[in-house]
Amino acid sequence: MCRYAMTTYKPHFACFDCRKTFKRKLLVDINKDKAYDKNHLGKESKCPDCGELMANMGLDFEAPKKTNVKAWKHLSSLYETGITFHSCGCGGPGYVPRDQQELIDHFTEIKKGYVEHRRFWSNRKISSKKQSQQKKQLDWKENGKFICRIPSKMKIGTRKNKSIDIADAIQYWLDKIKEIDGYIASVQ
Repeated sequence: MCRYAMTTYKPHFACFDCRKTFKRKLLVDINKDKAYDKNHLGKESKCPDCGELMANMGLDFEAPKKTNVKAWKHLSSLYETGITFHSCGCGGPGYVPRDQQELIDHFTEIKKGYVEHRRFWSNRKISSKKQSQQKKQLDWKENGKFICRIPSKMKIGTRKNKSIDIADAIQYWLDKIKEIDGYIASVQ
């Protein structure tokens, strides 16, 4: 069972400049008669010390000691690349790299997968004729791991006769590769 389903937890916010964390008060804490307001979580939080905006690090965040400057710098780079400690509470926040080299290795592994997908779509040849249902099922069986990773908004046609524009798929994976390259460059 999800540990967040039975109790309301306060979200953790971090100020990387002050190297401090704070838990944000919930509307329930202020007024017990009011229901839990989800819009309250979306509002920005400012650091009580310096007044700058704080990073929403999620419910599973554990802050390092204030004197551990290297760990705080690493947390800042994690946040800048989109890695935070948000989860539903069932399985935890997932994999979080421990240092800069692990973060670079993590992004390099992700990039390898993106390159593999781009290669698949670059080498894919689809005949202009309509494929039989049997051929479509065989294609899905052999190439399902590549086809299912394309966003549904890029799939065109009817529910039974969907198709994917190969040029759009190639461009999608090239954009993902550029994005991950940007993350790697920002960490290095």
